[in-house]
Amino acid sequence: MELLENYIDGKALAPLSGDYTDIVDPTTGEAYVKAPLSGQADVDAAFEAAARAFRDWRRTTPGERSLLLFRVADALEARKEEFVEAECRNTGKPVAFVRDAEFPGTVEYLRFYAAAARDLRGLAGGSFLSGFESTVRREPVGVCGLVSPWNYPLAMAVWKFGPAIAAGNTVVLKPSDTTPVTSLLAAQVIGEILPPGVLNVIGGTRETGRLLVAHPTPELISVTGSERAGVEVSTSAAQDLKRVSLELGGKAPVLVFGDVDVEETAASIAGAGFLNAGQDCEAACRVLVAEEIHDQFVEALVRAAEATSYGPPSDTDATYGPLNSAEHLAKVESFFADLPDHATVRAGGHADRTGGGFYFEPTVVTGVQQRDRIVQEEVFGPVITVQPFASEDEAIALANDVRFGLAAGLWTTNHDRVLRVTSELDFGKVWVNCHLEVAVEMPNTGYKHSGHGNDLSVYAIEEYTRVKHVMSAVAAS
Repeated sequence: MELLENYIDGKALAPLSGDYTDIVDPTTGEAYVKAPLSGQADVDAAFEAAARAFRDWRRTTPGERSLLLFRVADALEARKEEFVEAECRNTGKPVAFVRDAEFPGTVEYLRFYAAAARDLRGLAGGSFLSGFESTVRREPVGVCGLVSPWNYPLAMAVWKFGPAIAAGNTVVLKPSDTTPVTSLLAAQVIGEILPPGVLNVIGGTRETGRLLVAHPTPELISVTGSERAGVEVSTSAAQDLKRVSLELGGKAPVLVFGDVDVEETAASIAGAGFLNAGQDCEAACRVLVAEEIHDQFVEALVRAAEATSYGPPSDTDATYGPLNSAEHLAKVESFFADLPDHATVRAGGHADRTGGGFYFEPTVVTGVQQRDRIVQEEVFGPVITVQPFASEDEAIALANDVRFGLAAGLWTTNHDRVLRVTSELDFGKVWVNCHLEVAVEMPNTGYKHSGHGNDLSVYAIEEYTRVKHVMSAVAAS
């Protein structure tokens, strides 16, 4: 079985312990490659390399960093077929989705960060005290420790290291223990362009991530993961007063008012709920619909669910692939094992182990109540719940009545309502008559237990900088 390698200080290296973990194909449930299980010595080596590289990298100009990142994007794009094949094997996603959407988006993110490196903004300098001149500098934070998730492996890794490197930092990245393949491959491609030590990538489990967060070298920790992970990371980082950026879970409400085209809206929401097998923190998973169209909408949503297919990457008709792992499939199933009697599964609701894969049927659940676990907690699967509301105020109250605040959606033709409702929704991103559309130029941030910080837009670059005030005495003429 193939052994993957860490990438540290410009070199592909076996883990110093000699330990590896099995990487499983989620369409078969069988291991097909082994990834490094990095321990303390590997984490130390990666941070030592990043610290050495930072001494020079921090002094590069924005133009120099920009040019190199454009070259990185070109290099990844030139090996598109290889990355698409690797990502599909590791995640089980449909080839068309990765080839036509996810991978091109990943390259686009890099090109944005490359351009944004040259466009740092800040307060204007000036004389604010008589006889003194002030300027404000934006400087890189230093060495950064990054942890990326398994739902969009390479894309989310780029969301982390792209803005960090663009701002002049060096990084140690740990991808998810179940989906490290493309991040480790990308490190070797990128390492042919960037100086050694600027980007270091190490494989490992949660314990490796804990070692990364607790390490004394990084000045900033950025993590995309679960709410549990965010609490643990914040607690650990606080011991050393590290800066922390967190993009955590979500429970996106989608408010559907009575003036919409029911069939069209139901089809669009089904697409945004089942995309990537619902393994998206911003998935349209919690539909709140005006009671006057509730029954009609549910019937349309059930039809859309029943028309949604799933399967391995080779299935050209599949909308989505398997769930990430046997562990995650069991978690999704647990929501239905303890589903209260007042709830009704209108479509799906079952696991499908065809071929040994970790599939779950496209699912619609009605009759749920606000305090139900399936309403309050992130399922992270192809599951959509539906609740009625009687008024605009009730819709807003139900939408906000969860501990997450990442994203929300609103469907209506009433512009006044759009202005009222979007201002009241307590979420970092609100889509209107659309969902899961991503523009790299716009921020991606969460409220409440969805974390804090930004991975997109110029705000992402600023996330990886610190501000310094320089005041100079000016001699009288």
